[in-house]
Amino acid sequence: MANIFPRWANWLPLKLIVIALVLGAVATGGIWYYFTPKYTNVGYMPGQPAPFSHAIHSEQLGMDCRYCHSYVEVAGHSNVPSTQTCMSCHTQIKAQSPRLAAVRASWESGTPVQWVRIHKAPDYVYFNHAVHVNRGVSCYSCHGQVNNMAVVWQAEPQSMSWCLDCHRAPENFLRPPSEIYNLNWRPASAAEQLAMGTQFKKEWNVNPPVTCGGCHR
Repeated sequence: MANIFPRWANWLPLKLIVIALVLGAVATGGIWYYFTPKYTNVGYMPGQPAPFSHAIHSEQLGMDCRYCHSYVEVAGHSNVPSTQTCMSCHTQIKAQSPRLAAVRASWESGTPVQWVRIHKAPDYVYFNHAVHVNRGVSCYSCHGQVNNMAVVWQAEPQSMSWCLDCHRAPENFLRPPSEIYNLNWRPASAAEQLAMGTQFKKEWNVNPPVTCGGCHR
C-alpha cells in the first residue's frame, strides 16, 4: 500500500515545533526589551555641553520653571532656554566660570548651545504640553523631582501604558493650579488627592482620550 503522505512530511511536526519555539523566543525577547527601563529610558542621564544644576537654580535659588521654560503654558512643546536667557544672569554672575564656556561661546557666536534632549515623544505620538499643565498636571508627574536634580535624568518611562494610567484616572494626578510648578507640593493623603482630583476633573471637564486616535493622529 502506497504512503498517503510524502516522506518529507515525517519532519513536519518537528519543523513546526522549532518554528513555534523560535517565534516564542522572539516574542518573549521583544516583550522583555520593550517593557524594561533600557527601552523606556528611565535613568537616562546624558552629559550636556554646559553643566546645569536644577538643584541650585530651582530648589536653592527658587527660580520658577517658567523663567527658563517660558512657553510651557502656551506651546505644544516645552522650550529649552535660549542663550540669551542664560546670559541675562550670567553676564554678571559667575561670568568667567569655565563651566559656562559653551554658553559664552554661544553668546559670542550666535550659535545655539547644542543641549542634549532627554525627554522626547516618538514622532507617531501627538502630545501637547500646554494642554497638560493648564489642566492641573504638574511638571512633577512627568519629569519627577527635577528641582532636586544636579543633572537632569528621565524619571518616568513615558510609555503608552504609563500615559494611559493617567488618562484613565486623571483624578489621581490633578493638583491646584497654584501648585503646578511647585515640585515639592504633595497632598496630605491619598484620600485628599482623590477628592480634590475628582472635583477638578469635573470642574475643568478633564476627559482625556483613551482610544488610539487620541494620541496617534
